[in-house]
Amino acid sequence: MVEYQQVKVAEVIQETAEAVSIVFDATMDYRPGQFLTLRCGPVARCYSLSSSPHVDDRPQVTVKRIPDGYGSAWVCDNVRAGTVLDILPPAGIFSPSSLDDNLLLFAGGSGITPVISIIKSALTQGSGRVVLLYANRDESSVIFASRLRELADQYPDRFMVIHWLESLQGLPTPRHLTALKPFTGFQSFLCGPAPFMDVVSQFLKSMGVPRDRIHVERFISLSGNPFEETVEEPAEGDEATVEVDLDGEEYTFPWPRNKKLLDLLLEKGVQAPYSCREGACSACACRIEQGEVKMLQNEILDQEDIDDGIVLACQSLPVTDTVKITYT
Repeated sequence: MVEYQQVKVAEVIQETAEAVSIVFDATMDYRPGQFLTLRCGPVARCYSLSSSPHVDDRPQVTVKRIPDGYGSAWVCDNVRAGTVLDILPPAGIFSPSSLDDNLLLFAGGSGITPVISIIKSALTQGSGRVVLLYANRDESSVIFASRLRELADQYPDRFMVIHWLESLQGLPTPRHLTALKPFTGFQSFLCGPAPFMDVVSQFLKSMGVPRDRIHVERFISLSGNPFEETVEEPAEGDEATVEVDLDGEEYTFPWPRNKKLLDLLLEKGVQAPYSCREGACSACACRIEQGEVKMLQNEILDQEDIDDGIVLACQSLPVTDTVKITYT
């Protein structure tokens, strides 16, 4: 049975002509940069939490209307104060391991939503510097413009905002970003449209930034609906053995060759993290410490992640007889 909450909307805030923030009348345990999966009519969509667990009294997600985007249009057109929404628990790994780190943040358009959660958390709870490059089509498209100004005024020695407006400056290129070279020793976080993140990734790699200091969040629409019950086919064939380390607890199970790892863990009562269940988010990411698996689908991990042993539990089947994994 899919476990989800029904949460009442306390307020809808019009952030720009195209973006709204949905404030929930609820308390949640989440980390800066995580997201929620919402039932949007007959579909499900993942939206980042733009609130900070350290600053804001109530959690909120921010949704930007996308041309031909069913989920965002449904939210913007139908959700009002008093609406009750079905949501899955907070998920995602786009979150600093320490709020005291120096942070170099890149956001494009609605990619600011998880980034501002990180900014508010780091400035109020951490001690490091925070540098943000925020790219938008034009000035009217800048989400949280006034809040960013307030934070820059409040933390002038720790927070720097650089706005990039396509209408004035054109599309950014790696060469345009060289002014940020002094900050490339910081932990880098990227979120936004794919072309924007490609440019930023090229710049960071050209500066020799190690892969483990580059953190990427991608927005991908779900083709399935994780709120709906799935019919499990009976396991067939021989079995492997999987050893799992999750939150300090260790488990060992027989692993049928045709059963996905996440399905096995949930079936065994292990509270493994997940959200989309179709390889389009990073919520179920784990690391292979021994053995080998194959992923049936992957739309979020890049080759460097895979080379580091990161896999998606919701899409992984065993290849070797013994597999050891850890959730980090």
